Amino acid sequence: MQAATLPLSAGWRWILDGFTIFRSQPMAMFFWSLVTGFLITVSYLIPIIGQMALIAITPMLTFITLCACRTIVAGKPMQLPMWLAPLRAMDTRKALLGLGLAYLAFCIAAGFLATLPFMDTLSSAINSEGVINEHALFQAMRGPFIAFGLLYVVISALFWHAPALIGWHGIKMSQALFYSMVACWRNKWPFLAYGTAWAAIFFAIQMAGTLISGMGLSPGAVQIMLTPVNIIVAAVLYCSFYPAYISVFGANYPADR
Repeated sequence: MQAATLPLSAGWRWILDGFTIFRSQPMAMFFWSLVTGFLITVSYLIPIIGQMALIAITPMLTFITLCACRTIVAGKPMQLPMWLAPLRAMDTRKALLGLGLAYLAFCIAAGFLATLPFMDTLSSAINSEGVINEHALFQAMRGPFIAFGLLYVVISALFWHAPALIGWHGIKMSQALFYSMVACWRNKWPFLAYGTAWAAIFFAIQMAGTLISGMGLSPGAVQIMLTPVNIIVAAVLYCSFYPAYISVFGANYPADR
């Protein structure tokens, strides 16, 4: 698998191409954004187990998203029965589930590695009577959060392209993780631009909400106004996964699978 090396501007191009895909069939991707948002909400209603399950199925959700974008780019209408079509093959389901479990294992391991060096600091935030000093705990959590964030960058690089490489190319998980890491390293600057641009977009939405609240609107009204905006932006984010993959591995891309 040969991964292309792209210029810095490719990161912004992926977002623009993602918007083009969304604009082609906005209702289909709006629906998918609603579904993923619903799954995220449900995962938080079931502490720990819900989040673990969501992490484990993330590669499946990613592959469904990529297949939907491929269908849209091909000019075909994305109909309801087509959403789960990418998972009909047993081999694909098993491979993506295995990838999801590996993703979960990596995230758990990263959590332990990020927390262990700071256990003494975290413990000091709880006195002998078991009372938590919230301010001290907040300060103590900074180190683990930063450490986990750095580790998660590596995990993201390993798994970013893996669902497509496994689902479309049928290669082994170990190879998919390796190819994904190499591709992300070769395109670290486009990905930096991509991540920075999305961070700026979400920050701008938050600032817009704060500005609107400052004009006298109630928090509930602001939430109602921003909810469809957040769903649309999330849909464009999901759509941008496809150009990010196809521009890097396009030369190896199968016509259909």
